[in-house]
Amino acid sequence: MIIGVLVEISAKMVDKVFDYNVPVELQSKIKIGIRVSVPFGRMTLEGFVLEIKKESSLSDLKSIIDVVDSEIVLNDELLELGKVMRNNTLSTLINCYQVMLPKALKAKNKGNINIKYNIFYKLNPNYDKTIKFNDKQNKIIGLVSNRLVSRKELVDISSSSLNTLIKKNVLLEEKKEHYRVNYKESEIIKNKLTLDQKKVVDEVVSNERNTYLLYGVTGSGKTEVYMEIIDHYLRIGKTSIVLVPEISLTPQIIDRFHKRFGDKIAAIHSGLSDGERYDEYRRIARGEASIVIGARSAIFAPLKNIGVIIIDEEHSDSYKQSDSSPRYHSRDIAILRSKYHNCPVVLGSATPSLESMARALKGVYKLLELPNRVNGKELPRVNIIDMNKSMKKVKGHFSNELLESISTRLEKKEQVILLLNRRGYSSFVTCKNCGFTFKCPNCDITLTYHKSSNTMRCHYCGYGEKKYETCPKCKENSLNNLGVGTQKIEEEIKKIFPDCRVLRMDYDTTSRKGMHEKMIESFKNHEYDILLGTQMVAKGLDFPNVTLVGVINADTSLNIPDFRSSENTFSLLNQVAGRSGRSEKNGDVIIQTFNPSYYAIALVKNHDYIGFYKQEMLFRKKLSYPPYYYICNIKVSGKDSKYALDEALKIKKILEKELLSTIILGPSTSSLFRINNIYKYNIILKYKKEDKLYNVLSKILEHYQSNTRIKIDIDFNPSKMI
Repeated sequence: MIIGVLVEISAKMVDKVFDYNVPVELQSKIKIGIRVSVPFGRMTLEGFVLEIKKESSLSDLKSIIDVVDSEIVLNDELLELGKVMRNNTLSTLINCYQVMLPKALKAKNKGNINIKYNIFYKLNPNYDKTIKFNDKQNKIIGLVSNRLVSRKELVDISSSSLNTLIKKNVLLEEKKEHYRVNYKESEIIKNKLTLDQKKVVDEVVSNERNTYLLYGVTGSGKTEVYMEIIDHYLRIGKTSIVLVPEISLTPQIIDRFHKRFGDKIAAIHSGLSDGERYDEYRRIARGEASIVIGARSAIFAPLKNIGVIIIDEEHSDSYKQSDSSPRYHSRDIAILRSKYHNCPVVLGSATPSLESMARALKGVYKLLELPNRVNGKELPRVNIIDMNKSMKKVKGHFSNELLESISTRLEKKEQVILLLNRRGYSSFVTCKNCGFTFKCPNCDITLTYHKSSNTMRCHYCGYGEKKYETCPKCKENSLNNLGVGTQKIEEEIKKIFPDCRVLRMDYDTTSRKGMHEKMIESFKNHEYDILLGTQMVAKGLDFPNVTLVGVINADTSLNIPDFRSSENTFSLLNQVAGRSGRSEKNGDVIIQTFNPSYYAIALVKNHDYIGFYKQEMLFRKKLSYPPYYYICNIKVSGKDSKYALDEALKIKKILEKELLSTIILGPSTSSLFRINNIYKYNIILKYKKEDKLYNVLSKILEHYQSNTRIKIDIDFNPSKMI
């Protein structure tokens, strides 16, 4: 037997299948989609079996060393999906397969993620009845005489007594796999749909092959619609995938789905340990779970017979993998999988991405709407505070209006959410005497001061150092903390409202396992009065007692040099506003800004997404940006800045010669020019149709594949222009 193996090396030059012999004793274990270990040069590597054949065009083939898996790791659908991803992203095939799998199943994994077992005991009906037992042994026999008994139930029984009975063949030991994630039994809860919700559900389940954009205001009950659609497909034996953008949303949505569907759900997200992800993946592959809930990578869940794929908060840029290859978008993968399974895709949002709304209005997607909140309540009132006029009345970073509103809510025993999309204590530390500013020695970025640890840290490469007492340049005691982060706002709140219970939710406080879930539950139980956080508090969270949302600085995301900054700002503000007044009590929103007339902020006052869409589309059309044009970012990076620039200029000349229908911009320095001592240049391509594009870019990648001084990354339709 001869097999074709794709080895774990991600270099373009070995992005192909290599033939190996299979020893006779291993042939029965070989299946397409499992892993094998193979000799490769002087190395021993793992790889995926992609072909089984009788002969090879090569002679003197090496033999595989061993078979790694007993079960198929990549099924036929995922194997084909990887090949499409390779073509669409210009990645290597091994990278496409690796991104689909939990760490324990990646070819490169050398860790020890073990399967967990519970031990059970039962009586051997054929044991020797002439054996005499002591009292302890008779007690054990009595316990196991009619049923399986777990070792945990035998907590008072000594191991020696058990082992003696096992050796005498009186007791039989049985191992059952124990999953690390435990879904406890729950009372099934099902809410009655509104007429609007029922209309959406009926449309989706009656027309199974379509991509739908569900545009529903915050609080309109999109999650209930998702569950009803899933319930329909569950009843006819089909499975479902639900994607959520933020790990902070996962605990609440898992809780709601668990109350509706019990242990039919499985979760895949970064909040799980490697072992938990491994268990969940195997539950899915074995058909023990019918509904998969998770973040971006859950789109690759090995479900069979998929009935529907749902992407909640579809506008979120977290659905795009931007920092490593393959640079895929979950929405694109969802549509590819929907074609394979002949099933609908539902994209839900209160602020759909411009690309999705444009496709819906053109009829490429089908537009569905939920224009009203479920409880019939009005959307929260939004008050925009011009901080240019309020600066003299500001206490810390709070306007009088926001402070008075917080005070009123606290008196009424209601809760408040405050948003500041910047963690840390201050944005940077500078000397007011000589102007010296602390910067990362590895990156083109200022260090952020974190007061709790008294350190200045780089949020890009992880570099950190203790804060200085005096300026290292002029030696004066004149260091200033400028800018503001969530730590500083937390400190200010506690000074202004000393009896107030404040919960800070950002990357620094949620990095430990289980903290998202713990924080959300404690705030829901009113153990805290104010939830302060970064954008993770803006989306999807549902707290009935929250009647005020305050935005400390609405301009933070506007200052990012990206053509999507206005869209991201409007979306963030509109989403966080929707956290207020979601139950019986009326809600208010106060937005502090230095740009109150800017349309991305001003239109939030009336929750006017359509007004924003029209205004932003004018800008996009004028400047040839998506959705009117496709965009490709070619990132040229290296340790030698001049060499990287020279090569970027050569690449641009090739592109100008070959791509006659494409707008070519750059090379220009990346907005984050130096990260971890790597210098980055961007070449931006804008195009509507360019038949030669993929072929030309493939040749460029091939040309530079052996050049160790430079790295070329290609990102089609990037979510961030950095």
